[in-house]
This record gives sequence, structure tokens and C-alpha cells, in this order.
Amino acid sequence: MSTPTRRDLANALRFLAIDAVEAAKSGHPGMPMGMADIAEVLWNDYLQHNPGNPKWFNRDRFVLSNGHGSMLQYALLHLSGYELPLEELKRFRQLGSKTPGHPENHLTPGVETTTGPLGQGFANAVGMALAEKLLAQRFNRPEFEIVDHRTWVFLGDGCLMEGISHEAASLAGTWGLHKLIAFWDDNRISIDGDTGGWFTDDTPARFEAYGWSVIREVDGQDSESIKAAIEAALRAQDRPTLICCRTTIGFGSPHKAGKESSHGAPLGQDEVAATRAALGWPYPPFEIPQPIRDAWRAGSAGQVREHQWGQLFDAYAARYPAQAEELVRRSHGELPAGFGADADAFIARLQADGPVIASRKASQLAIEAYAPLLPELVGGSADLAHSNLTLWKGSKSIVGDCTPEESREANYVHYGVREFAMTAISNGLALHGCFVPYDATFLVFSDYARNAVRMSALTGARAIHVYTHDSIGLGEDGPTHQPVEHLAALRYIPGNDVWRPCDAVESAVAWKAAIERADGPSCLVFSRQNLPHQARTPQQLAAIARGGYILKDSVGAPELILIATGSEVGLAMQAAQQLGDGVRVVSMPSTEVFERQDAAWRESVLPQACRKRVAIEAGVTGFWYRYTGLDGAVIGIDSFGASAPAEALFPHFGFTVEHVLDAARALA
Repeated sequence: MSTPTRRDLANALRFLAIDAVEAAKSGHPGMPMGMADIAEVLWNDYLQHNPGNPKWFNRDRFVLSNGHGSMLQYALLHLSGYELPLEELKRFRQLGSKTPGHPENHLTPGVETTTGPLGQGFANAVGMALAEKLLAQRFNRPEFEIVDHRTWVFLGDGCLMEGISHEAASLAGTWGLHKLIAFWDDNRISIDGDTGGWFTDDTPARFEAYGWSVIREVDGQDSESIKAAIEAALRAQDRPTLICCRTTIGFGSPHKAGKESSHGAPLGQDEVAATRAALGWPYPPFEIPQPIRDAWRAGSAGQVREHQWGQLFDAYAARYPAQAEELVRRSHGELPAGFGADADAFIARLQADGPVIASRKASQLAIEAYAPLLPELVGGSADLAHSNLTLWKGSKSIVGDCTPEESREANYVHYGVREFAMTAISNGLALHGCFVPYDATFLVFSDYARNAVRMSALTGARAIHVYTHDSIGLGEDGPTHQPVEHLAALRYIPGNDVWRPCDAVESAVAWKAAIERADGPSCLVFSRQNLPHQARTPQQLAAIARGGYILKDSVGAPELILIATGSEVGLAMQAAQQLGDGVRVVSMPSTEVFERQDAAWRESVLPQACRKRVAIEAGVTGFWYRYTGLDGAVIGIDSFGASAPAEALFPHFGFTVEHVLDAARALA
């Protein structure tokens, strides 16, 4: 064939998507067909990446927020030379393939984040762009822009309908993330049909109101219009950019273009043949002519980019060795060499001091101790900083008038009342790398953020979600603010570590464990009310990190085991004093961590021979029967709370020594 045109290159994307969906007998061909021209221009002319090294530090980040169109991304990765062979595209949506129905960052080389729940990829991209900005402020010098990459995101009408897009776009504008560029696939079609009946927002005006640069009325099927729009976006130096691309879903299909029938189902063999004829693509399924492949792979441009950056970084390291060393360490996800020992020393001091404080205050003390050791620790709260106690003495807002020197230390994010976007942005910060982000709100509002917490676990994001006001113990705000089912809901998320510490010492251990966990998120759950300090031997102190341990043991083999978390550990200890020598108290700050311990440890803490067990936690009871068995007892709350002082609520709901004694004595 003659030299391929841009349309030829875009059609290669289209037909790889069409053929893969047809082979799988499921999928979403319409979006890849509509956005192929945009993707071709971006990836061939602008995207800074190296297919030979998908984890190159200074690469641009590309996020497919409308993740149902995943075949577009797989086609891009395959044609660009990533380690994604054609056989994997032929296995689209099949068990064990690297081409799942929606992009998954841990499966496919070159996929930065898992997307599919609409709007969350966009919020992740905001987090990635924020990461780039903060790193540039900290490490760049006038002659060395070693942190210099962009975040590009594709999003559809569905992403923009979701409330999280409003939250995230508002923050991106406030933060002036000028290296964030979003392409809106304005095809006016969703699953139910023409969006004119349910999506009539003036989207360009909305983004302008958020403080974005907006490029309107771009022909999304014309490469020159797309290129001109990107050039204009690159000139925006103080704000993010939305490029509004008018496209046709299912572009090229004679009978399904512009219709919802092309959105989420294969075109069908007859329509595929008609589309091949309409677009002048005479090749059989999955066949890409070599001239088109050669034009896509574009030689070794990615290797050249990385090599040139490597030379710049070497010169930077010679001039600024300490900064270079820190950046390398952070980019590898490594903590400072002395962090573990320093954290252990702090924990030992807390054990010796024995403070009687709320665990939310203990959380703040832990941040005060750990944050000066960890420049990568960046976080904030959803407008509850003084209740969540996430501010510390070294907190410096990422927004505000400050000198370049001061901006290098920016580490605190005021998210406003935006729990969902806050959590998804934290995921983006974590997935970008070089940061250990934390975010915070009341535990009851984890409901607003729960799907983003789920995505933290699914992506393996090293994010820390802080939740305070953990029970009826918050008191007078009443049942709307008193979490009951939330601990169980968070524990049921696979791969999510939930910690509910009983005192300042367990709180510090929980923070240390969350910071050191490199393969997933942690939820740290803290009280509003003061909690008693618990005495421990050095062995017990070391055992906290195992998630569940013996806090008070019986004289001989235990006849009764009391299991508790958080504020209820103190209650269990009081009851044990009255029940006598045959009672063991187990503090279980993290059931997930406990269940990862070896069988010998679990048996040593909860021996199978002792079946008389009582679990105590101010939340729903069902979760705890896995530890007590159905013949055991669980003291909890299977109703909503009430508005009253905490000291009245706990006895009202049965959290008294007498109730624990009665439950224990009633066991056969």
C-alpha cells in the first residue's frame, strides 16, 4: 500500500476494536470507533512515553475514564509497541487475558489506573496531575525541569453526568493543574439513547466556571482540528483544559453510527462487513498491514525521549545529589531507611507515657511524629480538618500565596466537602507514584466514597483513608452521623486493611502499618471520645502489628475469650477483671491483617478448643460470628443510633460491664 494516511492509522484502531468485540461476542465498539482519530493524533504526535519501559518516571499519564471503550486503549498499546501481542487482543474479555472488559492497571502494561466506574478515572487523572505539580515544585530547578509530564484523559458523557466529575473538575480548576488535558467525547449517546432527554448541561460553560480553559466545537473526526485544539491546550499555562470533541459514536458503521445500538454490543457480522466497505478497509479480522504497523511504532522515539531525560537527570544529580537521591527513592516506592526504627521508638515512648486520649488525637500525634520523616506523605480532609485532626505543625497548603521555596514543602490538601473525589484523587496520587496520600472524613461519610475505596483495593493503591467519629460515641449529632454498618462494609472489600485501634499505641502502630503497606489501601478508624491506655509487655507491643493479639490472658488454658476493637477493648478489659482467671481478652485492631498471619499464630490467639467467645464492637453484629461461631455471642448494634451524649448512648445500647457478664455467663 502507499504511505498510510492518518485515517488509515485511526482505522487500524477502529478495526482492532471492532474485531475484538466481535470475537468476544461482547464489548463496546462505539466509543473506540468514535474516538479513534483523537487517540491517533494524541498518541502519535504528543504523548510522551516509552513503550519499551511503561514505568519510565517522566512519562505522560494517559487515563481512559470512559473505560468501557477499553479496546481503544488495548489497540493503542498494541500498535505503539507495548508488550501486548495480537493474541491478547484476540482474547479480549476472556479468562486470564491481559485485555479485560475494562482496563486494569495490574494486568496490562501501559494502563495507569483501573477504570470503568464512570468519572473515577477523571478524578484519578486529577490526582496524577496534582502529583506532577507537587513534584515539580519540590524538585525542579530553573535549569533542570526533571519533572515535566502531562496527564491526558478521555471522558464521555457518562463521566460528566456522574457527580464525582463535578467535584474533581472544581478542584482541578482551583489548583490550576495546567498539565491536565481532558478530551470530552461529545457524541450525545448513552446506553438509553439520545442524551437530550437527560443531559442538557452547558458543559463548556460549566468547565469555564470551574476555572478551566475550554476549547469548543472541535471536529473529533478531523485530525487537523484535533491537532489545532491540542496546540491551543498546550498554551494554557495556568489552568487545565477541556477539549470538546464532537464525535459520532460507531463512526463508519453504515447503519449503527450515531445510535445507541453501537454502544455496548458487537456490530454483527453483516454490519462489520458493511463498515469495512464504508471505510475502505479490505483486510481480514485482526490483520494490520505492515506499512501501517511501521507508521504506528514510530521507530525508537520513546527510547530517545527516555535517554535524553536520563542525561538531564544525571546532570541534575551531579548538581543536587540529595534531591536526586530522594526522588529516586520515592519513585521506587521505598521509605527512608530509618523510618521503621524511628516509628518503633515513637510507639515505645507512647506505651511508656500511657496517654488517655481520643484515638483521633492519637492519630494526629502519629502524623506529627511520622510526617517529618516522610516528605512523600501528603494528605488532607473533606472540610473536617479540625475534627479529623489531620493538620499537623508542618502542614503547608498546596494552594496559597507562597515563595517557590515554600511551595516545595506543600503537603496539605483542603478538599472541601467532596468525599468521593477526595478518595479517587488520593488513588491518583498513589498510582502516579512518589506519594503516600491520606484523606479524611467522618466514618459515616465513607459511604459517599466507598466505590473509590473499592477502587483503591482493586488497583492496589497505596492510599490511607482516615475515618474519625467511629461509632455512637460521637454522641449528640445522632444517627445520621453515627456509623453502624460501615466497619463491616469496609472490611468486606477484598484487599482493604481496616484498623480500629483501642488506644494511642495501637493508633500509632496502625499508622505505621498503613505507611509501610506497599500493595494496597488502609482504612484507619478513630474515636471522638477518650480511650483508656492499655498496659502491655514488650511482646504484646510487638504483636499489635499482627492485627490481633492477646491483651490479657487467663492463668491456664482460656475458658472464655472476649474479642473487641476500638473503644470496646476497654469494656472487655473491665469485664474480664470481674469474670476471673479463665478469661482471655483479644484486641483485634485489624481482622484483615490478623487473617494474613500463619495458622500457628491465629491458633495461639484464638484456639479452636475454646468455643466460648464473646465479640464486642459498636457496630452491626453479623461480621463477628466468623470469630465467635453461631453458638457464641456478639454485643453490637443492629439498629440505628440516637441523639444523646455518648455516656448515655453506650449503656442504652448495652455496652456495659453487666451486659458483657450476662452474655458470657449465658454461654453453654
